[in-house]
Amino acid sequence: MQAILALEDGRIFRGKGFGAPAECSGEVVFNTALTGYQEIFTDPSYAGQIVVLTNPQIGNYGTTPNDAESTKPYIEGLVTREFSPVSSNWRSTQVTDEYLEKYNVPVIAEVDTRAIVRHLRANGVMRGVISTKVTDVDVLVAKARAIRKMDGTDLASVVSTKTPYEFSSASAANETGDKFLPASISTDGKQMHVVAYDFGIKQNILRMLARENCRVTVVPAKTSAAEVLAMNPDGVFFSNGPGDPEPLDYAQKNVQDLAGKTPMFGICLGHQIFGLALGGKTYKLKFGHHGANHPIKNLETGKVEITSQNHNYAVDPETLDDATVAVTHTNLNDGTVAGLKHKEHPMFSVQYHPEASPGPHDSHYLFKDFRKMMDEWKK
Repeated sequence: MQAILALEDGRIFRGKGFGAPAECSGEVVFNTALTGYQEIFTDPSYAGQIVVLTNPQIGNYGTTPNDAESTKPYIEGLVTREFSPVSSNWRSTQVTDEYLEKYNVPVIAEVDTRAIVRHLRANGVMRGVISTKVTDVDVLVAKARAIRKMDGTDLASVVSTKTPYEFSSASAANETGDKFLPASISTDGKQMHVVAYDFGIKQNILRMLARENCRVTVVPAKTSAAEVLAMNPDGVFFSNGPGDPEPLDYAQKNVQDLAGKTPMFGICLGHQIFGLALGGKTYKLKFGHHGANHPIKNLETGKVEITSQNHNYAVDPETLDDATVAVTHTNLNDGTVAGLKHKEHPMFSVQYHPEASPGPHDSHYLFKDFRKMMDEWKK
């Protein structure tokens, strides 16, 4: 099966097709992680995007339900150098080719991914189309140019859960996966109730909260602050998610309404929402941060963490009010804001993924910090 990747600027890449014999469109980004491709496939933050993986060999260890971050893949399409039609791993329950075909995700392989990445780094992320059906490149380029841009698009409410649900250490224990993390971090054994806004939440975030002995109520993105407070939470979590944070005015209002009334913790899109709610502005990065190898400096401790990241937007530090907001972490690659906290209210956020699965694990302490914040708020 032949496949074509067409970018909006007219650049064409031809390769072999795997996965679903289909056509997909979206914003083309690249991810530099060496492992964890299934977690990338199933991260809802990738909704609306075609992902280029820089690691040359993909699919070789297959897939397993235990590694999924959600119930299905959210990437629109996949671009790789080498794509394995077989798997070799004792944990694998389905080869990657069949897994992506099942969920109608097309793959283009046997292309020069280095050339694609260099092109995106030089020119910025752009819209593209992968097709195993159409061979007319002019038609595909025209389709790429017709794709709606990510800017101004609210994708969080699209991928969010439609109804609330519960997750706890018992829920984690009932999973068959080897990623279960046991609870009982709290010194007094008291379970905390966390309400988590789902803008595209990853399963390992829920596992990490459960590890801190938290019962989590996951709610839809547009749940009001009043409804959340009526649940009597010990803390509120704002999750990761796809798309532009600026259109999420309902989420920004909820942060403002909850500030000072309960401890709050935000990750990725949640971090950007915090920045906007506190009077700041966000902007789109040239080609985003996507990978498991980004160095972040904790400005409060001086320590450097290797982190996993997946975002196209960042908070502009020049727009934050120094009297109320402190920047706590910074990205050592480009100096972008990687963490912030409120100087008066119990709330903090980070741009990266401390729950990263399969890793790195340098930033697990942030979940302990959230637990400690809730413990102190209760006193």
